[in-house]
Amino acid sequence: MSDPLRLGTRRSPMAMEQSRLVASAVTELTGQTVELVGIATHGDVSREQLTQIGGTGVFVSALRSSLLAGEVDLAVHSLKDLPTGPADGIALAAVPVRDDPRDALAASGGAKLADLPSGARIGTGSPRRAAQLLLMRPDVVPVSLRGNAGTRLAKVTSGELDAVVLGYAGLARIGMLDAVTQVFETDEMVPAAGQGALAVECSADREGLVALLRWVDDPVSRAATTAERSLLGALQSGCAAPVGAYAAGTEVLRLHGVVVAADGGAAIRGSASGALADAEEIGRQVAADLLSRGAGSYTAVSGSGHSSSGDDDR
Repeated sequence: MSDPLRLGTRRSPMAMEQSRLVASAVTELTGQTVELVGIATHGDVSREQLTQIGGTGVFVSALRSSLLAGEVDLAVHSLKDLPTGPADGIALAAVPVRDDPRDALAASGGAKLADLPSGARIGTGSPRRAAQLLLMRPDVVPVSLRGNAGTRLAKVTSGELDAVVLGYAGLARIGMLDAVTQVFETDEMVPAAGQGALAVECSADREGLVALLRWVDDPVSRAATTAERSLLGALQSGCAAPVGAYAAGTEVLRLHGVVVAADGGAAIRGSASGALADAEEIGRQVAADLLSRGAGSYTAVSGSGHSSSGDDDR
């Protein structure tokens, strides 16, 4: 029997759980055993805001370095954490079946967003979520927040915050759905590009491993997230930009994108559809439409490839 594959993962509970899910899928579909290797990242250690330390891409770089150094064989990320530009020597070998992409509110007293009082303090580490909250409720106060899901939810329990917004899929993976008081539909709060999906990377020169990991790739999930990430990359939006992108469809892919003013005062929306094979072009088409209608004034332009979501759930 071959040696176990070494799977590099962040050490947070959510990251470890999603890595276990991928490891189990690889073993079930290929018979290859997998062991997890926890890796500390600068994003996990630093208490600074993500926009100050390089966006959610800071969670990715340490895992990629371990891959290229041969310390691990594959790595699992939340797909929304991946910068949109290519990474030298790294292959995106698989995008497993996507989980629920929606955002979820966890509020005190079982409240929904409409129930919260004026001035309610809602914690989020995401400019995208903050801007869309203000779009729906201009009278609430988004509060910048870091830390894992348990830490954030504890701030609601303690009364420090009235509510927090987190990714539904992440809460489901760690068994904390009991805290959810409202799930936002994708047209109410447009998710981050790649939200709910996982990314499995390995060294591009390991052709046998790339072929093995293809067994856990889901073509529909890959196409949808490719369109979303193409939109984000074409906008050249930095991690501080409040951009949402969501695509779905098993035969015809439909992509919806939104760029929101940071204060929630305005939003520009666009959509396009086409074949799954045209996912990248669909993303570029929606981005071009948004930019032609002034979306550039709402986005923080940065170098291409630094278009991470800023949505840190951990």
